[in-house]
Amino acid sequence: MDLALRRRFFAEEVEAVGHLRTPGLVDALATVPREAFLPVGPWTVVSEGAMGAPRATPDADPARVYHCLAVAIDAERQIYNGGPVTLGVAIDALAPQPGEHVVHVGCGSGYYTALMAHCVGPRGRVTAIEIDSTLAAAAARNLADRPWVSVVQGDGRGIGRCDALLINAGTTHPLDEWLDGLAPPGRLVLPLTVASPDGSPMGRGPLVHVARAGGAWTARLLTFVAIYSARGLRDEGRAPALRAALARNPVPPLRALRREPHEEAATCWLHAPGACFSTMEPGSLA
Repeated sequence: MDLALRRRFFAEEVEAVGHLRTPGLVDALATVPREAFLPVGPWTVVSEGAMGAPRATPDADPARVYHCLAVAIDAERQIYNGGPVTLGVAIDALAPQPGEHVVHVGCGSGYYTALMAHCVGPRGRVTAIEIDSTLAAAAARNLADRPWVSVVQGDGRGIGRCDALLINAGTTHPLDEWLDGLAPPGRLVLPLTVASPDGSPMGRGPLVHVARAGGAWTARLLTFVAIYSARGLRDEGRAPALRAALARNPVPPLRALRREPHEEAATCWLHAPGACFSTMEPGSLA
């Protein structure tokens, strides 16, 4: 099959499976060459959502990476370019628009950054942040032909003002500076994860969408993910409360993020000062 046609089929498959609604994102999936952000094949891959062991593709045909697969960008360190449906759902929830400023924390080698860059276009701006120096350098090379994208090595603090923010590593809570930096009607997607009991760097938990809606903040559950823990951004003192909240209800019907001081109530799924994830409707009383 012609590679351009393969990419289009891939985009439509991810659109269907992830129920994507952002036309620019689907076009990006059909246009941006995923193989350009990967090491030379054959590749180590894991089926998205499956529990099977990593396996090698039989050859280096680029068509091999246009499936719902996580593909290793550093097989020795077990670092993967994440699954396109999961990341597609996250980016679709952000709904990046032409001309907006999007920040991507944990950009890896830059493929999903490139998808968002396609969505915002040359009139927009994308800031890609990666804490790993090797990956940050790779992302800078891979995204060099998109002058509206800047790559920064860092942990995701001090990002400033933006319209949409994707945190692509497991956190315990949204930082105040992230929320304060969202220009109305700003959007944030982040995974709230607890560490694996086996000591693995992977954590598990809900992928959550937060949006600034006037004077209130909405929140909703997107999906459940397994993802690497964010270095330098977690507060492990909050982890026991998050673990308890997940034990009570792993798929909470979130409605709001409450930042104002209040007493813990039955509607508080994860109660914490300045960032309480709640099942109450925004603006209503607890």
